[in-house]
Amino acid sequence: FELKRQLYFAAHGFVVTPLATGIRVGGAVEFAGLKAPPNYARSKAMLEKAKRFMPGLKTEGGREWMGYRPSLPDSLPVIGRSSASPDIFHAFGHGHLGLTQSAATGRLIRDLVLGKSAAIDLAPYGAKRFM
Repeated sequence: FELKRQLYFAAHGFVVTPLATGIRVGGAVEFAGLKAPPNYARSKAMLEKAKRFMPGLKTEGGREWMGYRPSLPDSLPVIGRSSASPDIFHAFGHGHLGLTQSAATGRLIRDLVLGKSAAIDLAPYGAKRFM
């Protein structure tokens, strides 16, 4: 099955992404902690849906996989200068919004690196809120 572009099946809760080695069917989110074993029930359901939409999809040799997202307890990213060194800047923990927030975070970090004031108050995004 050759796929040239990413396919979104938003109403059905999954995305199909082309990779160099094949395709990836994904889209589930599970908040279970770092020590909990993966629950692949949703991935199996997504794969069955994908097979219905793409009848030529071959699943032999595929594997289930789960990765962690850098989500923080208050759902806000950490953005700002590190208290450990003036040469270290934090820009992490965007969770599921990393792609959509990356440009704005990049502009904020750029301004800090250049010694300019950030366009917004970064206090709510500081790492110190967890200390």
